[in-house]
Amino acid sequence: MTPAEMTAKIAEGQGFIAALDQSGGSTPKALKGYGIEEGAWSTEEEMFGLIHDMRARIITSPVFTGDKVIGAILFERTMDGQAGGKPVPQALQDRGVVPFLKIDKGLEDEDNGVQLMKAMPGLDALLDRAAKLGVFGTKERSVINLANREGIAAVVAQQFKIAQQVLSHGLVPIIEPEVNIKSAERAEADTILLEELTKALDAMGGDQKVMLKLSLPTKPDLFLPLVEHPRVLRVVALSGGYARPEACRELARNHGVIASFSRALLEDLRHGMSDAEFNESLGAAIDQIWTASAKKEALSAAA
Repeated sequence: MTPAEMTAKIAEGQGFIAALDQSGGSTPKALKGYGIEEGAWSTEEEMFGLIHDMRARIITSPVFTGDKVIGAILFERTMDGQAGGKPVPQALQDRGVVPFLKIDKGLEDEDNGVQLMKAMPGLDALLDRAAKLGVFGTKERSVINLANREGIAAVVAQQFKIAQQVLSHGLVPIIEPEVNIKSAERAEADTILLEELTKALDAMGGDQKVMLKLSLPTKPDLFLPLVEHPRVLRVVALSGGYARPEACRELARNHGVIASFSRALLEDLRHGMSDAEFNESLGAAIDQIWTASAKKEALSAAA
């Protein structure tokens, strides 16, 4: 796919983005969910090899295509690996799936009710390498735990600073200021985040665009002004700890927002499944998430 074709697919495609970007800290939990216990590896390299095998199995599954999965977010090691004998970004593009790269290096300790991103040494070199491999965009995550305006403003400022660096390399950033869905101040935090994001988007110059990856809000369609903002290419939602049925119900209540689920996509997949079982389970998950993303009225009517 050309850059213009990838832009059109992300902006207009009827589907969702798969988040296949678990990194070092979350990999053991992801492998356990897949049916591989922690004693199954003795080194970090073996651990990452097992998670790569899982991702390659997903990417090469006959049900994982651009018809319903319009994009996929990769961990750096996955980007550098192969699937089906091809570099992963190329394997995705050949299936009509637009590749993204997770670039953040984890979170700082909480301050002012939020967790900022850790420093990203070598980011420019990583962005250059990603662009050469055919990656379309990036994803960078912060966390908001409390409705603290100063903290939320700091999250947004840091996110947009990194976004400008990403844009300077010809890539499209997915800005992810995740609101903790377990927060007692979640509704107020959603509102403050909307205000701070709107201010930052309004201040952008030129015709550059970003993407937003947001927690599903307590108030349906709260983020519709962001969906319609001229500086936003697409708004996607994280599952945030919801199981897939609940995540899909919440997503269906938010028009113009598509999924970018990780656990909610992978939760029924197991290492010991036959290929037929694996593909059937993955296909069912894809169909459910696609319906909540692209056919919201159909899901709402069935609820």
